[in-house]
This record gives sequence, C-alpha cells and structure tokens, in this order.
Amino acid sequence: MCRVRPRPAPSVRLWRAKASSPSVRGVTPQPDTATGIAAAVHAGDLDPRLTTEAALDRIATHDPRIGAFRRIRTREARREAAELAGRGALEGLPLAGVPVAVKDNVAVAGERTEDGSRATSREPAEADHVVVQRLRAAGAVVVGLTRVPELCIWPMTDSAEGTARNPWDLTRTPGGSSGGSAAAVAAGLVPLAHGSDGMGSVRIPAACCGLVGIKPGAGVVAEPSEGWYGMSTHGPLATTVADAALLLSVLAERPDLARVSTSAGILRVAVSTRPPLPGVPVGADQRRAAGRAGELLRQAGHTVRDDDPPYRPGSMNEMTARWFAGAARTAEGLDPELLQRRTRGHIGLGRLLQQRGLVKDGARERWRAAVEPFFERYDVLVTPALAGPPPPAARWHERSWLANVLASTRYAPFQGPWNLAGYPAMTVPIGGHNRRMPLAVQLVAPAGRESRLIGVAAQLEALAPWPRVAPGFA
Repeated sequence: MCRVRPRPAPSVRLWRAKASSPSVRGVTPQPDTATGIAAAVHAGDLDPRLTTEAALDRIATHDPRIGAFRRIRTREARREAAELAGRGALEGLPLAGVPVAVKDNVAVAGERTEDGSRATSREPAEADHVVVQRLRAAGAVVVGLTRVPELCIWPMTDSAEGTARNPWDLTRTPGGSSGGSAAAVAAGLVPLAHGSDGMGSVRIPAACCGLVGIKPGAGVVAEPSEGWYGMSTHGPLATTVADAALLLSVLAERPDLARVSTSAGILRVAVSTRPPLPGVPVGADQRRAAGRAGELLRQAGHTVRDDDPPYRPGSMNEMTARWFAGAARTAEGLDPELLQRRTRGHIGLGRLLQQRGLVKDGARERWRAAVEPFFERYDVLVTPALAGPPPPAARWHERSWLANVLASTRYAPFQGPWNLAGYPAMTVPIGGHNRRMPLAVQLVAPAGRESRLIGVAAQLEALAPWPRVAPGFA
C-alpha cells in the first residue's frame, strides 16, 4: 500500500521496516500497513515524508479512475509531513507518519466541509473537528478528503461533482456513505481512512470493498454532538484487523482497543441470515458467507448455532424514522433549492415525521430491552454484511428518492438495527463470489464489547486471510 521508491537524500532514511517490531499482541506488523509504517517510523527506519510522497504518488496515479477523493491536500500534506519529521522522537505517536484520508463530513482546518452538497458552506473551517485533532495528535498525515453522497444519507457515493467507484469492479459503487474512504483504502492509496456510520456507513462500504470496518458502540468515540438522534458515530476503514483496531483506539482515545488478541476464549456464536426488514431477499452467496464464518468459528472451538435476533417491526420503524429525521436535522439552514431532488424528498418526509411526533424518545431503550435476552444467550452475532452485490456506480443523485431508497434497503438491510441499539458492530471480509467481488460478514456484540469483536475478527483473519488490496492495485 505504501510502496516507497528509493529517493536518496541527506536527511531522509530509506524504509527498512523491521518485522520483529510488533505493535499489537500476537501480530507482526506488515511493512505497508499502518502498524508497520508506524513501527518503522518509531524505529527511525522510515521518514514520514516518504510515506506521504508514496501515498500522494498512488493517489495521483489511480484516483482519476476511482474518484475516491473530493480534495487532495498535496502541499498541505507535504508540509505536515515535514513538520512531523522535524519533531524528532516520534515513538509515542501511534500513527506516526501514517497517511490517512478523512471523510468529507468533518471539519479539517483550512478546508471546506462540503458533505457532498452544493448547499453547504464554502467557507474554510477555522479548526479541526475533534476526531481530526486526535488523528493529528497521533502523528497521522491527512492527505485528503474523501467523497460522500449528499449529507451522507445514501449507501451509494456520487454527487454532481463525481462518482466514487469500487476498486474491485469500477462499474460498481464502493458503498456509502463512507464510499470514498473505502475506495481509497481498497485501492491502496492510503492504509487507513476515517468514516462515520449512522445506518451502516462504515460497514457497508467495508463490505463492498473487502475491508475491515468498525462501528463502535454509542459514546465510545466521544464528540460534542452525535448525529441522527444518537445513531451516528465515527469509525475506521482498514485492510487488516490490527490497523482497524489501531485507528479505533486513536479515534476513541482508548489505547486498550489497539491490543488485538485471538485468544478470546470459547464464545457462544449465533449465525443469522434473516434480514431485519421483511421482504428483502438475501442472496445465496451472502448466506453462504455467513455460514462459512460460522463454520470457521466452530473449527476455532466456539459454540455456533443458527438463531435470529428478535427484530421488532416497531423498532425497525423507529430506526427508519431516525434515518429520515436525522437527515432533516442535518439539512436545517440549507437552501433547499440547492439540494438534490432525492435529498429534498428524504428530508421532507423526515420533517413530517418530526411534526407528527413519530421520532419517539426511548427507542434505543425499547429495542435494547427486546434484544438483550438474545445476547444473554450469545456473545457474538454473525450476519451477512450485505443482502446482495453492490449496485452500479451510477449517477444516483439524478434518480428519484424512491429509487434510491429501494436500492439502499435491498442491498444493505443488516446494519441499521445496531446503530439504534448503540451496540458495536463490524464488517470482516470472508471470501469472494463468482463475480470476483469480495464477500463479508457482520459481527455484532453487546455494548462495551468492542475488544471481543476485534478478537473474533482477528481469528477469522488468521483462519481465512483475504486480499488486502483490490486486484490491479496491489
């Protein structure tokens, strides 16, 4: 992912990553992962300027085909890397010298936060959002802002300015709303990217692009305000479990979350292919992916059974109401004439739900009360990550609101309930199907069990390793 060409310079050491410098328990960093880059920088074997130049070179070469970035920060990233290199000892920085992409829905000082819309302000941000502050404090170099659908509503990433494409198949979407971030990582342009997840917006693109994506539980990544009535949070996209855990630990300011161990003990695992929304068909490939994950975990010694969570129509309706009404909140103060047609329809319905009192308090508590007995019987739930392959990479913003809603719910129904619950959930690759696209599963656990999920994901990674970068970009 970070393939550095030798560029001899008096003040720059060339990269000689040491495989004997593990950064997480039981895992040896690979030299082109975030953990490997940081380990090499800590050891003095790699200069942050080289990692940044390598990332910028790959972006310049490949992003014209992919469209992952809305803004590439070439001069700014070089300046930040030089400043970092001049600081001397970098051993205490967990992301020292790691090039990172940031989703274009959080403020980066000096940059516009467009949120995929022509209606948002074009004034540069005066200060970094808190998650960007944490990235910089950890030693990361922000190389660019990634493309999102308007107001991050949709699981397909396109706008009037461009369409993000899936590196595995350029005719398909990388998912959304963190689709640009996922495309950038899957093509090896950066080893890590920031995303946010209100109804699956980290896990869906991770599944589309063969990545690891984590949605932590409610409140784990603290910020001044939570979007979509508390359903939205920030999370990592990465090619390895260790990298995803490392970035999550930085976003959450929880160093303990970076410790990855495959020694999780014997767990009770439920496998379910039943979709939360009735009437949504689940493809045979996606059902087999969940079954394969269950069989691998059984071979690892866990107790595995087929069982379904008690999806309640009332809770699923409350979840959907927050999808509409949360977007309406985000759009407050924006000129509706500048919004896309699909967005106007979405927020119009959201405002109607607000006016009629259908966005009810206590929805999270009611859904948790329904699902807690299930998680008293099981430690981890495994589901398909998607119900079918990613939709085409098309100009979805020109299509109707109904067309976008139907496409969204048909291919990505499994994520939203766990945003409503505030439970941690993550996507892990589990193989490919006959279209040569990646397949993935979703792992879910009760509140506070992020480390448990990371451990299970690491077991699956060890038992069935996946291609870390899309073919043609390795």
